[in-house]
Amino acid sequence: MNKSEGANVEKPLTVALPKGRLLTPAAELFRALGWRCDLDNGSRQLLLTEPGAPEYPPIRFLLAKPADVPVYVEYGAADLGIVGQDVLWESGRDVYEPLQLDFGHCRLVMAGTPAQGGRDLRLAVGLRVATRYPRLAQAYFQDRGLSVEVIPLSGSIELAPLVGLSDLLVDLVETGRTLRDNGLVEMAQIAACRSVVIVNRVAYRLRLAEIRPLLAGLGGDGQSPRR
Repeated sequence: MNKSEGANVEKPLTVALPKGRLLTPAAELFRALGWRCDLDNGSRQLLLTEPGAPEYPPIRFLLAKPADVPVYVEYGAADLGIVGQDVLWESGRDVYEPLQLDFGHCRLVMAGTPAQGGRDLRLAVGLRVATRYPRLAQAYFQDRGLSVEVIPLSGSIELAPLVGLSDLLVDLVETGRTLRDNGLVEMAQIAACRSVVIVNRVAYRLRLAEIRPLLAGLGGDGQSPRR
């Protein structure tokens, strides 16, 4: 009996994929394993169910905003998901992280104007920090004994220090070109990030026979989930 015969054909594994820059490489992973995964950022179809490939169970793909992927997985609406570590860490969701993937490499950095770059932040008072990652930014400064006001923004973070909304910013960069193009300088790297597979804790226990070969196919052994 092959592995797919033991799968629960009545209930496919649900996999949450993120819209945006990670969708194409994430979909290509599943295509390489035999699924069509015919989803793209222009698609209006948000759910797609496909039969099992020779060694894998059937899958229902769910297309969601990146910030929502950990929510779907934690609450069991999705069994697995692919998401950037930056989004996962900011969410604080209680899921397994069994597998790191070789795409979506970025860095979470602190940056500011050149004048801020030479400043001793330990002597600064009333610092304001603009970011899309308020939870991570607050933790970073607290760990260093710095009291700051974190200003949550949803986009164009580079604008904040240029117009006086903030002294510093915390944001995700790939090459740092956008910072340089706006006359900003990188002051510290907070974390290196990449894409990861996350798994619902209950699903990992109850559907391990189906999840393990899928994780192995995606690039891991499926044996040792991390918290």
